Amino acid sequence: MGTSHQDTSLSSQLAVAGHVDLSTFDSRATTGFDGSKAEGKAALAGIGDELDDLQERLFANGRSGASSTRVLLVLQGMDTSGKGGIVRHVAGLADPQGLAITSFKRPTPEELEHDFLWRVEKALPGPGMIGIFDRSHYEDVLIGRVRRLVGEKEIARRYAAINDFEQAFTASGGVIVKCFLHITADDQKDRLAARLDDPTKYWKYNPADLDERQLWDDYQQAYAIAIQRCSTESAPWHVVPSGRKWYRNWAVATLLLEHLRALDLAWPDPDFDVEAEKARLATM
Repeated sequence: MGTSHQDTSLSSQLAVAGHVDLSTFDSRATTGFDGSKAEGKAALAGIGDELDDLQERLFANGRSGASSTRVLLVLQGMDTSGKGGIVRHVAGLADPQGLAITSFKRPTPEELEHDFLWRVEKALPGPGMIGIFDRSHYEDVLIGRVRRLVGEKEIARRYAAINDFEQAFTASGGVIVKCFLHITADDQKDRLAARLDDPTKYWKYNPADLDERQLWDDYQQAYAIAIQRCSTESAPWHVVPSGRKWYRNWAVATLLLEHLRALDLAWPDPDFDVEAEKARLATM
């Protein structure tokens, strides 16, 4: 009789499926990590070498045409949840030439003339690249629902379109790592207050954030529904506790690392005779 092995990866611990109630998630949890803040920061730095190596292997395979594999990291969360911090602290561990970072803002008039996925499709990473979406196609089922920009029928269509879109991406060699950076209203209040207390952070503060904050419960419900409707086997959602910034950074870096490891990336074979090139070089 075979022995069963429990999946203890962080990906399996943070992935969600089925009904989602965000109020039951602890934003200050340190799932999968037992150490202190200092140890967490050291662990993040320790991830750097392996993450950089695997990202270079991915890039080399894409550049050489050996593989069409690419990776998309999707970051969603309320204001102050740390999407920008992830880009700085996690993406900063990898070679910039292999990264494609897209920050989705309010749609332009041109973008509004097309289906909501049009601008997202244009930003998908190419072979060998790691794409990072700071906000994403999910904005169109979050703000659309909360602000009632479109009707319920259209929102339902978008959930289905997102699932089809992500399924097509993974079927064509893509890997999606979707992270919801979970904070509480109190976490956000503390971070907004910190921005107002520090002149070096005034540039981060936007008075409109308080307008959105008034709709906190509506956004929590919208996120829960989106996660529930669009967490699939090929593209599951991960709820990342983000009340502790150091843990959030370590967790997202670890999720990305686990997905890269799973690709079992080897260096591409040369498309030339290595020994012949060595002989040529020796004569020069």
